[in-house]
Amino acid sequence: MNELLSLMSPLDIIGLSIFVASWVCFEAIVDFSGIGRKSLSGLMTEQRRKWMLVLANRDLRMIDTQILSGLQQGAAFFASTSILAIGGCFALLGATETVLQIYRDLPLKKEFIRAIWEIKVLGLATLFAYTFFKFGWSYRLFNYCAILIGAVPHTEEATLDERNAAAKSAAEMNVLAGRHFTSGLRGIFFALGYMGWFIGPGAFILATIFVLLVLTRRQYFSHARSVLVQASDNPE
Repeated sequence: MNELLSLMSPLDIIGLSIFVASWVCFEAIVDFSGIGRKSLSGLMTEQRRKWMLVLANRDLRMIDTQILSGLQQGAAFFASTSILAIGGCFALLGATETVLQIYRDLPLKKEFIRAIWEIKVLGLATLFAYTFFKFGWSYRLFNYCAILIGAVPHTEEATLDERNAAAKSAAEMNVLAGRHFTSGLRGIFFALGYMGWFIGPGAFILATIFVLLVLTRRQYFSHARSVLVQASDNPE
């Protein structure tokens, strides 16, 4: 570990620290804090719960299963994309000599170190592996949610309290699936910021800050959030 750190410049270490801190802090704030309840994801969480409670009071649920199928397909698509990205990273490792030669031909003042390049590529592959597990687990949880929806009794089979209790279980499974899906998407966004490191530590820091600003805007200052706020203020 010390040998690896000795190969990195102080700016590289600062950039990597900013990247990790930005990701961890953003996820902690949006997913696990009171401020997160006011974010786009937090507002959508409440809409997921309302959806399941509405479902409990109608017997025809084909539209609900179609919506859930669409959510599953989205998770499956991004999981497949993550696998392809991991394959691309390993292909990039196989082309290390070609890439290093390209870097040598560029008018860069700093000599590019092979070990650092390989570490960067492996780090990118690790990020996409993380997103794959998030999307894969999200797909599985949406599948469990579909089963729980099937277990919600019809109106003539149970009381309102019994139907709502079953619907709340489905809702929490849906919320959990959505949270993992969002974490996977967030990983892809931060992977784009991480790719700035291949240009240099300065670009790495700027790309990370840019991604953080984009995600913050979408969670707290986007038009999509305004729509949900208006829907909450005017339920009718």
